[in-house]
Amino acid sequence: MKWYSFIFTVIFSLFLMITPAYAEKMGKAAKPPVKVPSSVMNIAKENTYPNSTQDQPYLQPSDFTKQLLKSSNVKIENPDLIRIFNESNINKSPFSIGLRATIFLGLWPLNYESAETSPNWEYQKINTNYFDNRGGRTNYQFHYVQESQKVIKGGLTAKIPNSEDVKKMMLIKAMDNTNLPLSFDTIVGAGTKKDQIYNIPPKRLGYLYAYAPAVNEKGKVTYGEVYLVLKGTKRIITVKNVTSQGIGAWIPVQDHVSFGFAATERPR
Repeated sequence: MKWYSFIFTVIFSLFLMITPAYAEKMGKAAKPPVKVPSSVMNIAKENTYPNSTQDQPYLQPSDFTKQLLKSSNVKIENPDLIRIFNESNINKSPFSIGLRATIFLGLWPLNYESAETSPNWEYQKINTNYFDNRGGRTNYQFHYVQESQKVIKGGLTAKIPNSEDVKKMMLIKAMDNTNLPLSFDTIVGAGTKKDQIYNIPPKRLGYLYAYAPAVNEKGKVTYGEVYLVLKGTKRIITVKNVTSQGIGAWIPVQDHVSFGFAATERPR
């Protein structure tokens, strides 16, 4: 019985030590989606300008690419570099036993590590609906109508090499972290409406402000010189001169509008 008691104590102690670590690991891996305020509404159906759906620019690596990525001494997530590997093929041959070659593929942004993803629901003001009910005796009801077409653009907060590749990797991480439809460019068409009613009391002026929301993504991008090394039947990736650089970006939320309503006695 003493042995059973001893074994149970050891197993229970290990469980207590492993569980917090596992929970912490799972907490980092699975981030909850961003909570959207009630003032933010989806206008995908009402938008008079049909924005194209922005899919995450992630490529599924081929079996050959997977082998190359595993051999790399630095993590590679760049979709364009993965595409090059997917489109490449090097056949193994018994005559390649003595083969030795190093092929320079260039300087590439290899991966992006997200440090912070935070939404700004009033990133850019895009519209103001107004009505003067100072002479009225009852509430006046009105709703959102987009007066003119608005183009909302995001972008990186600093100049950086291979910026388009970096933007794609940042977009992937931001979409994963927020579960929001993000795009660096989105448009709200003129005449877009929403049925939500806002009441302007008598003797008041009513202002309905519309804002385009966006996500502020911050993190670190890693660069390196990529070499394809051939040694007999082996094919491996080697990365040299690795550097890292901090970077941020604003990425608009597609087909979403944040509203703010105010009823005042004096004009604003």
